[in-house]
Amino acid sequence: MASDAIEVGGLSFAYGNRPALEGIDLTVAPGEIVGLIGPNGSGKSTLIRVVSGALAGYNGRVRVTGLDVATTSQRDLARAVAVVPQEPRFGFPFTVLEIVLMGRHPHLAGLAFESEADVGLAREALERCGAAEFADRPIHELSAGERQRVVFARALTQQPRVLLLDEPASFLDIRHQVELYDLVRQQAREQDVAVLSVLHDLNLAAEYCDRIVLLREGRVAASGPTDEVFTYANLTGVFETEVYVDTNTLTGKLLVLPLSGRAQRKLRED
Repeated sequence: MASDAIEVGGLSFAYGNRPALEGIDLTVAPGEIVGLIGPNGSGKSTLIRVVSGALAGYNGRVRVTGLDVATTSQRDLARAVAVVPQEPRFGFPFTVLEIVLMGRHPHLAGLAFESEADVGLAREALERCGAAEFADRPIHELSAGERQRVVFARALTQQPRVLLLDEPASFLDIRHQVELYDLVRQQAREQDVAVLSVLHDLNLAAEYCDRIVLLREGRVAASGPTDEVFTYANLTGVFETEVYVDTNTLTGKLLVLPLSGRAQRKLRED
């Protein structure tokens, strides 16, 4: 059996004196999609940043594709790990194609320029993400959702073995949310990419994630197969609000609906 592509053991991290993560254990195998779920401030984005190597000074063990994140250079990590942040920022008015080609930089020797093969990979990724028409436009001219698709295309161009996603669909309409996570699943299944993804949409998580790690106040509240973690007790306990959990008869996946204040009052009365 292949070893885990992401291994986190006994991980704790603090911003100054404020604990953000405590005693986190998780693994992600090649070809697996694991969702990080939890309320705002529960440590999801911090965990992604630690695993990516963007945050140092943690306690515990973090390894990706066998590399110790604490002692591996960012360039070496970038050959194996691609990150899609929640709100990508661009300091210069690069064109979309230039942004996507940056995904090839970890694989270039020294000061070498991108080859025609690299350009071909970038254009193919833009096509797969439905963003080919933007190739020659400055990135700042695009909407937030369009920029997210471009950043995901850059991640595909990087050809990673590990994909870290921090709410990559937050600015996307429902069509592009589905298209993006279809691509994520395709990368996992066909390319054996290990995926760790932060999601706020519980139904997207139920549809696409093989396993869930449920976080609350920087700790793991529950972890396991999606249909075992997404229970009424777990979700109401972590999110502190009433939800309705059922099975989607069309897909066989779980369906999670938040209940309005009025519905919650009616539930209590009944």
